[in-house]
Amino acid sequence: MEVIEILREFTASVAGAEITLPDPNQGFTVGEVMQFYSGKYPELTTANWTGPEIINDKRVYTFSTILGNKG
Repeated sequence: MEVIEILREFTASVAGAEITLPDPNQGFTVGEVMQFYSGKYPELTTANWTGPEIINDKRVYTFSTILGNKG
């Protein structure tokens, strides 16, 4: 039996482009990862996350920004 570590990967839509974010620390929760990247990508401060979805032997989490209408 071979044990394979499944790494995490994070995706987000930033300025209309899909980006991939590496896992900054495997000890972080998904919320902590989102907070970590929110310094560089402020839209993540109001995002939700979904996942994981297993894609190419990785656990992929998706950050989705919450866009609302004023008024």
